[in-house]
Amino acid sequence: MAPLGAGIGLRAQHYPEFLGGAQPAAGWLEVHAENYFGAGGHDRAALTRVRRDYPVSLHGVGLGLGSVEGYSAPYVERLRSLVDALEPVFVSEHLCWSATGGAHYNDLLPLPFSAEALDLVAARVAALQDRLRRQVLVENVSAYVEPGPAEMREGEFLAALARRTGCGILLDVNNLYVNQVNLGRDALEQMRALAPASVQELHLAGFSVEPLGLVDTHGARVADPVWRLYEKALARFGPVPTLVEWDTDVPALDVLLEEAAKAQACMEAIDALAA
Repeated sequence: MAPLGAGIGLRAQHYPEFLGGAQPAAGWLEVHAENYFGAGGHDRAALTRVRRDYPVSLHGVGLGLGSVEGYSAPYVERLRSLVDALEPVFVSEHLCWSATGGAHYNDLLPLPFSAEALDLVAARVAALQDRLRRQVLVENVSAYVEPGPAEMREGEFLAALARRTGCGILLDVNNLYVNQVNLGRDALEQMRALAPASVQELHLAGFSVEPLGLVDTHGARVADPVWRLYEKALARFGPVPTLVEWDTDVPALDVLLEEAAKAQACMEAIDALAA
């Protein structure tokens, strides 16, 4: 996986640059899986074409692995069909819940770090991996409230989930930093709890500073303290494939590639130090 290097999210406004034959300098591309569930259409055709030139990762935002009432079987079947068609390098989802009482909330809501929640999520992840016939990566989320008394730390919860299911961890460094500032969770402590081999992808993104704390907007350049935390993540986990996320106020492609180049330089510096 290490040769993948740094990637960016593929967004519709940048299709022309990727389809024009120039092949922008991104190591790999990530898309939100739900945007490509249709069997046809412009977006699916563009992704299929781009997939010829780049490794692609499918990143889910709508499954809600931790929702007590379960997740949508039709959703999983659409995801399975897309996985089979694209053969993505990664398939990932969030450690969250998003539905209750027949209603689906457009958010990644935090789970309590309890044994009961771990049992529920482990069963869901195992079933999802069986259906997709492949490993799934599970991502830590930014949280703005503590959902209840914690029986374990966030990193311990993720580590236990990986041991029990064989899933990988998608470690979002920006989310670690946001939770450290807003909730007082020690980001380095969460990283130390994870087995290095379990972390198979890293995310970087920007946040906004609001009166009550930081908000994980994915709408700005990666902040300096997040870059510093990223360097510590690389020191622990090695040059793990890294994605720069930018989902709101999406800038010109050159800006995304600049951020990815910074991540690539960090990975290469870690490689050189190790050598």
